[in-house]
Amino acid sequence: MPLAAAEPVSADAERAELEAVLASPLFVRSPTLAHFLSYLCERKFAGEAGHIKEYSIALEVFGRPESFDQDTDSIVRVQANRLRKRLADYYGSGGAGHTLQIAIPVGQYVPLFQRVPLPDTVSLPTPKIITAKARLLRAYAWIFFAAIVLCAIVGILFVRSREHAKPQAEPTRTQPLTQIAERLSGMPIGDEVRILAGSSRSYVDRAGKLWSPDTHFIGGTAMRSSVQHIWRTQDPSIYRSSRQGEFRYDIPLKPGTYELRLHFAETFYGPEEIGSGGEGSRIMAARANGKILMDDFDVVLDAGGSRTADVKVFTGISPDQDGQLHLSFSSSRGGSAMLSAIEILPGLRRGLRPVRISMRDIPYYSNDSRWWGPDNYFKGGQLSSTDEPAIDDDDPEMYETERWGHFSYAIPVVPGRYAVTFYFVEHRFDAANRDRYGETSGGAHADEGRLFSVFCNGKVVLRDLDLIKEAGGNRPLVRKVTGLEANPQGKLLLEFVPTRSYATVTAIEVVSQDN
Repeated sequence: MPLAAAEPVSADAERAELEAVLASPLFVRSPTLAHFLSYLCERKFAGEAGHIKEYSIALEVFGRPESFDQDTDSIVRVQANRLRKRLADYYGSGGAGHTLQIAIPVGQYVPLFQRVPLPDTVSLPTPKIITAKARLLRAYAWIFFAAIVLCAIVGILFVRSREHAKPQAEPTRTQPLTQIAERLSGMPIGDEVRILAGSSRSYVDRAGKLWSPDTHFIGGTAMRSSVQHIWRTQDPSIYRSSRQGEFRYDIPLKPGTYELRLHFAETFYGPEEIGSGGEGSRIMAARANGKILMDDFDVVLDAGGSRTADVKVFTGISPDQDGQLHLSFSSSRGGSAMLSAIEILPGLRRGLRPVRISMRDIPYYSNDSRWWGPDNYFKGGQLSSTDEPAIDDDDPEMYETERWGHFSYAIPVVPGRYAVTFYFVEHRFDAANRDRYGETSGGAHADEGRLFSVFCNGKVVLRDLDLIKEAGGNRPLVRKVTGLEANPQGKLLLEFVPTRSYATVTAIEVVSQDN
């Protein structure tokens, strides 16, 4: 419904409308959007509308660091768009009768409180003489109406009391930014370093992260491979260059605890490579500030083959007394040491940073403001998407994409115990599209549905999943498995094995249970 021309609105009416919106189920189920809307309105009420900017929102609402760059981090724009959609949903349902409505204009963040016209009313007939019986019926009607209003007020107060009883559901501006960031996005605040070993050019990956050209090195030789396809990555450019030989990196870092990720891919030795060979052809060691990280490390053995991206993760990394992280790489028993890339990220106090993967080409911010990286670490299967929204879920966009087929994910972790959460939805098989996906398509009987199992490091963790039977068509299914540990190569090797038709998954979340 189009908004009417602006007219003066009292501050009490504006605050009452905000409270009514926040008490609605649509916003109670989405504390991040509720916090976002509350922040915008409170700044406006305080006369600080001129300070409502993308940068300040990123820092004060979503816990981003002062180095926030809106060109590479779109969280504010993404969440503002969701807030607009959520307000439209509210005023199209429970708030449809409100004459005062809140709007966030496109391209702006300052909220507007505007009156909307009431629907045309039907003219009432000329009143007649009211009998005593009519007066009694009208009195009963007013009593009934008052009872409904009283119940509604009690319900709103009850919902609001539950909100206040759970302060963790809505972060306040007095909380440390690090706590807000870790809870909302699972990503600690701090500087990030990404270096492409052996490369003379920078690169922006699928996640929008910038990798710098090779720097801070001493020794070794820059190498370049012409290999096009590299398994288990959507960013083969990271693995086509390398530094090889005897070399080291002296990387300046601020004091703190970091998570180190070393990237490798063997593009010289292997059955199809010019150097032939395979396992045992290149053995090397790596040290950080003189302490051994890896000894007798074989890239082909660790990755499970050549032309395969391999990531080794190390936590609790800190700069040396001179303010630098000293990484050295040396040959052990054949070939020469090599490295494709270095990634240094702010570390958590304990354990590994959460790993969240959404099966799509680009990153995704879920409704709870968690950042999901694009599809990574996979082998086999295919990506697909649908325009059919998921049912009975607060974040249907989360389930628009999937990887399907017979595929696996090799997710790098450190020693410890992990909880892995799998997100599924069945878009392909249901009673309405059996003919489309039945025997005419060369597949299994569609009325039997999809059946598959999930293994972790060779052991079944989800057996014979039938998404239609467990959740129904277009309805998300979430399964969490705890107590998983890495294999000897430092991976959670998750295999999706079809029994009938294809396996599928929408997203995977890996969280350390040691945090």
